[in-house]
Amino acid sequence: MRFMPSSRRSRRRPYGEAHQELDVDWARRGGARSESSSDGSEWTVRRVGGADKAYRCPGCDQMIQPGTPHVVAWPADHLFGADAALAARRHWHQACWQSRDNRRPTRR
Repeated sequence: MRFMPSSRRSRRRPYGEAHQELDVDWARRGGARSESSSDGSEWTVRRVGGADKAYRCPGCDQMIQPGTPHVVAWPADHLFGADAALAARRHWHQACWQSRDNRRPTRR
């Protein structure tokens, strides 16, 4: 039994175009990127496809259930250094992270 190659073309890259170069710095950071908030603070942000445990979102004070895609964010600069900044990371719902500048602080 032989399989015929698919006649569908890739939607991600037009046929005949060169591949995009890999951003090595981005890959070394684990796919993390930097974002600024309206108050001028810098954050390192990484999207997560899901986790094995539940986390509480600081934006809405609700639980992020295991396996739910969400955002992990931590301050880009911390008074006590990079290790302390990484220890201060928080897990947010994607919508809560995107609207964090428009929200009031939660009870926690």
